[in-house]
Amino acid sequence: MLRIDGLSAWYGEAQALREVSMHVGKGEIVTLVGRNGAGKTTLLRSLMGLHQAASGTVRFLGDDISALSPHKRSRRGLGYVPDDRGVFATLSVEENLTLPPVMGPDPWSLERVYETFPMLRERRRFPGTKLSGGEQQMLALARVLRTGARLLLCDEPTEGLSPLIVAQIGEILREVKAAGATVLLIEQNVHFAATVADRHHLLAEGRIVESMDNDEVLAREHELLQYLGI
Repeated sequence: MLRIDGLSAWYGEAQALREVSMHVGKGEIVTLVGRNGAGKTTLLRSLMGLHQAASGTVRFLGDDISALSPHKRSRRGLGYVPDDRGVFATLSVEENLTLPPVMGPDPWSLERVYETFPMLRERRRFPGTKLSGGEQQMLALARVLRTGARLLLCDEPTEGLSPLIVAQIGEILREVKAAGATVLLIEQNVHFAATVADRHHLLAEGRIVESMDNDEVLAREHELLQYLGI
Protein backbone atom coordinates (compact mmCIF):
# COMPACT_ATOMS: atom_id res chain seq x y z
CA MET A 1 0.00 0.00 0.00
CA LEU A 2 2.80 2.42 0.92
CA ARG A 3 6.37 2.40 -0.34
CA ILE A 4 9.04 4.91 0.66
CA ASP A 5 12.34 5.07 -1.21
CA GLY A 6 15.32 7.20 -0.15
CA LEU A 7 13.31 9.83 1.71
CA SER A 8 15.42 12.67 3.14
CA ALA A 9 14.22 15.82 4.92
CA TRP A 10 15.76 18.82 6.63
CA TYR A 11 14.86 21.46 9.21
CA GLY A 12 17.04 24.37 8.20
CA GLU A 13 20.60 23.01 8.27
CA ALA A 14 19.70 20.00 10.42
CA GLN A 15 18.96 16.77 8.55
CA ALA A 16 15.96 15.01 10.09
CA LEU A 17 15.59 12.04 7.70
CA ARG A 18 18.44 10.26 5.91
CA GLU A 19 17.38 8.19 2.89
CA VAL A 20 14.61 6.30 4.67
CA SER A 21 13.23 3.34 2.71
CA MET A 22 10.43 1.06 3.92
CA HIS A 23 7.04 -0.31 2.95
CA VAL A 24 3.68 -0.99 4.58
CA GLY A 25 1.46 -3.72 3.15
CA LYS A 26 -2.32 -3.49 2.91
CA GLY A 27 -3.94 -4.39 6.23
CA GLU A 28 -0.69 -4.20 8.20
CA ILE A 29 0.05 -2.26 11.36
CA VAL A 30 3.68 -1.13 11.38
CA THR A 31 5.34 0.84 14.18
CA LEU A 32 8.15 3.38 14.22
CA VAL A 33 10.19 3.29 17.42
CA GLY A 34 13.02 5.63 18.41
CA ARG A 35 14.27 8.24 20.84
CA ASN A 36 12.95 11.79 20.76
CA GLY A 37 14.48 13.58 17.80
CA ALA A 38 15.06 10.38 15.81
CA GLY A 39 12.88 11.62 12.93
CA LYS A 40 9.67 9.69 13.58
CA THR A 41 7.23 12.62 13.51
CA THR A 42 9.07 14.18 10.59
CA LEU A 43 8.58 10.97 8.64
CA LEU A 44 4.81 10.96 9.23
CA ARG A 45 4.55 14.67 8.40
CA SER A 46 6.57 14.15 5.23
CA LEU A 47 4.30 11.27 4.18
CA MET A 48 1.27 13.51 4.71
CA GLY A 49 2.88 16.37 2.78
CA LEU A 50 2.98 18.64 5.83
CA HIS A 51 6.78 18.77 5.69
CA GLN A 52 8.57 19.06 2.37
CA ALA A 53 11.01 16.20 1.75
CA ALA A 54 14.29 17.14 0.11
CA SER A 55 14.58 13.93 -1.91
CA GLY A 56 13.12 10.47 -2.32
CA THR A 57 9.74 9.17 -3.40
CA VAL A 58 6.51 8.19 -1.68
CA ARG A 59 4.19 5.77 -3.48
CA PHE A 60 0.67 5.05 -2.29
CA LEU A 61 -1.29 2.26 -3.95
CA GLY A 62 1.32 2.26 -6.70
CA ASP A 63 1.09 5.98 -7.51
CA ASP A 64 3.86 8.49 -6.86
CA ILE A 65 2.34 11.08 -4.50
CA SER A 66 5.61 12.84 -3.62
CA ALA A 67 4.57 16.12 -5.24
CA LEU A 68 0.96 16.17 -4.02
CA SER A 69 -0.35 18.66 -1.47
CA PRO A 70 -1.68 17.40 1.89
CA HIS A 71 -5.34 17.73 0.88
CA LYS A 72 -4.74 15.75 -2.32
CA ARG A 73 -3.02 13.02 -0.31
CA SER A 74 -6.06 12.99 1.96
CA ARG A 75 -8.30 12.52 -1.06
CA ARG A 76 -6.21 9.48 -2.02
CA GLY A 77 -6.91 7.93 1.39
CA LEU A 78 -4.16 9.07 3.79
CA GLY A 79 -5.22 10.23 7.25
CA TYR A 80 -3.04 11.87 9.90
CA VAL A 81 -3.62 11.70 13.67
CA PRO A 82 -1.08 14.12 15.24
CA ASP A 83 0.35 13.72 18.71
CA ASP A 84 -1.62 16.76 19.94
CA ARG A 85 -4.81 15.11 18.58
CA GLY A 86 -6.05 18.34 16.98
CA VAL A 87 -9.47 18.30 18.64
CA PHE A 88 -11.50 21.50 18.16
CA ALA A 89 -12.01 22.48 21.80
CA THR A 90 -15.14 24.64 21.39
CA LEU A 91 -16.98 22.20 19.11
CA SER A 92 -18.96 19.22 20.31
CA VAL A 93 -17.81 15.65 19.71
CA GLU A 94 -20.35 15.25 16.92
CA GLU A 95 -19.34 18.56 15.33
CA ASN A 96 -15.70 17.43 15.44
CA LEU A 97 -16.71 14.24 13.65
CA THR A 98 -18.85 15.86 10.96
CA LEU A 99 -16.85 19.02 10.23
CA PRO A 100 -13.99 17.46 8.18
CA PRO A 101 -15.07 16.63 4.62
CA VAL A 102 -15.34 13.04 3.46
CA MET A 103 -12.45 12.66 1.01
CA GLY A 104 -11.34 9.03 0.92
CA PRO A 105 -13.06 6.21 -0.96
CA ASP A 106 -14.40 4.30 2.06
CA PRO A 107 -15.72 6.67 4.74
CA TRP A 108 -17.15 5.44 8.02
CA SER A 109 -20.72 6.51 8.74
CA LEU A 110 -21.45 8.34 11.98
CA GLU A 111 -23.39 5.30 13.19
CA ARG A 112 -20.42 3.01 12.49
CA VAL A 113 -18.17 5.38 14.43
CA TYR A 114 -20.54 5.31 17.41
CA GLU A 115 -20.74 1.52 17.30
CA THR A 116 -16.94 1.27 17.40
CA PHE A 117 -16.47 4.14 19.87
CA PRO A 118 -19.52 3.93 22.20
CA MET A 119 -17.90 6.43 24.57
CA LEU A 120 -18.16 9.07 21.83
CA ARG A 121 -21.89 8.39 21.43
CA GLU A 122 -22.37 9.01 25.15
CA ARG A 123 -20.43 12.28 24.91
CA ARG A 124 -21.55 13.43 21.47
CA ARG A 125 -22.89 16.74 22.85
CA PHE A 126 -19.80 17.41 24.99
CA PRO A 127 -17.34 20.10 23.86
CA GLY A 128 -13.76 19.04 23.21
CA THR A 129 -12.62 20.81 26.39
CA LYS A 130 -14.69 18.39 28.50
CA LEU A 131 -13.05 15.22 27.15
CA SER A 132 -10.29 13.28 28.88
CA GLY A 133 -7.03 12.55 27.08
CA GLY A 134 -8.21 9.07 26.17
CA GLU A 135 -11.52 10.36 24.86
CA GLN A 136 -9.72 12.98 22.76
CA GLN A 137 -7.51 10.26 21.29
CA MET A 138 -10.54 8.17 20.36
CA LEU A 139 -12.17 11.23 18.79
CA ALA A 140 -9.02 11.96 16.77
CA LEU A 141 -8.92 8.38 15.44
CA ALA A 142 -12.65 8.33 14.71
CA ARG A 143 -12.53 11.65 12.86
CA VAL A 144 -9.88 10.35 10.45
CA LEU A 145 -11.88 7.17 9.82
CA ARG A 146 -14.93 9.34 9.06
CA THR A 147 -13.01 10.99 6.21
CA GLY A 148 -12.51 7.62 4.51
CA ALA A 149 -8.79 7.18 5.17
CA ARG A 150 -7.33 3.82 4.11
CA LEU A 151 -3.94 4.45 5.70
CA LEU A 152 -3.78 5.97 9.19
CA LEU A 153 -0.62 7.79 10.23
CA CYS A 154 -0.78 7.90 14.04
CA ASP A 155 1.70 9.79 16.20
CA GLU A 156 1.98 8.20 19.68
CA PRO A 157 -1.71 7.37 20.23
CA THR A 158 -1.11 5.96 23.75
CA GLU A 159 1.15 8.68 25.16
CA GLY A 160 0.08 9.82 28.62
CA LEU A 161 -2.94 7.51 28.81
CA SER A 162 -3.86 5.11 31.61
CA PRO A 163 -3.31 1.36 31.11
CA LEU A 164 -7.09 0.83 30.80
CA ILE A 165 -7.39 3.40 27.98
CA VAL A 166 -4.24 2.05 26.31
CA ALA A 167 -5.89 -1.38 26.23
CA GLN A 168 -9.02 0.16 24.66
CA ILE A 169 -6.92 1.93 22.03
CA GLY A 170 -5.30 -1.42 21.24
CA GLU A 171 -8.69 -3.06 20.77
CA ILE A 172 -9.77 -0.25 18.45
CA LEU A 173 -6.60 -0.50 16.35
CA ARG A 174 -7.10 -4.24 15.97
CA GLU A 175 -10.73 -3.67 14.99
CA VAL A 176 -9.70 -0.99 12.48
CA LYS A 177 -7.19 -3.41 10.99
CA ALA A 178 -9.80 -6.19 10.81
CA ALA A 179 -12.05 -3.76 8.93
CA GLY A 180 -9.37 -3.37 6.25
CA ALA A 181 -7.50 -0.24 7.29
CA THR A 182 -3.70 0.01 7.34
CA VAL A 183 -1.82 1.80 10.13
CA LEU A 184 1.65 3.30 10.45
CA LEU A 185 2.17 4.50 14.00
CA ILE A 186 4.79 5.99 16.24
CA GLU A 187 4.81 4.12 19.54
CA GLN A 188 7.25 4.19 22.46
CA ASN A 189 5.36 1.56 24.45
CA VAL A 190 7.09 -1.40 22.85
CA HIS A 191 5.05 -3.99 24.76
CA PHE A 192 1.83 -2.38 23.50
CA ALA A 193 3.29 -2.18 19.98
CA ALA A 194 3.97 -5.92 19.99
CA THR A 195 0.31 -6.60 20.83
CA VAL A 196 -1.10 -4.66 17.87
CA ALA A 197 1.55 -4.43 15.16
CA ASP A 198 2.98 -6.83 12.58
CA ARG A 199 6.43 -5.27 12.19
CA HIS A 200 8.58 -2.62 13.84
CA HIS A 201 11.27 -0.23 12.58
CA LEU A 202 13.82 1.35 14.91
CA LEU A 203 14.87 4.88 13.89
CA ALA A 204 18.07 6.59 15.02
CA GLU A 205 19.38 9.93 13.74
CA GLY A 206 16.94 9.92 10.85
CA ARG A 207 17.72 6.40 9.64
CA ILE A 208 16.03 3.03 9.98
CA VAL A 209 18.74 1.08 11.75
CA GLU A 210 16.85 -2.12 12.51
CA SER A 211 13.61 -3.93 11.67
CA MET A 212 12.03 -6.46 14.04
CA ASP A 213 9.06 -8.76 14.31
CA ASN A 214 6.96 -9.17 17.47
CA ASP A 215 9.00 -12.04 18.89
CA GLU A 216 12.20 -10.00 18.61
CA VAL A 217 10.57 -6.96 20.25
CA LEU A 218 9.26 -8.97 23.18
CA ALA A 219 12.58 -10.80 23.63
CA ARG A 220 14.43 -7.47 23.69
CA GLU A 221 11.83 -5.38 25.49
CA HIS A 222 14.08 -4.48 28.44
CA GLU A 223 16.96 -3.56 26.11
CA LEU A 224 14.69 -1.41 23.92
CA LEU A 225 13.17 0.38 26.92
CA GLN A 226 16.64 1.19 28.22
CA TYR A 227 17.66 2.47 24.79
CA LEU A 228 14.55 4.64 24.55
CA GLY A 229 15.09 5.96 28.07
CA ILE A 230 11.66 4.82 29.28
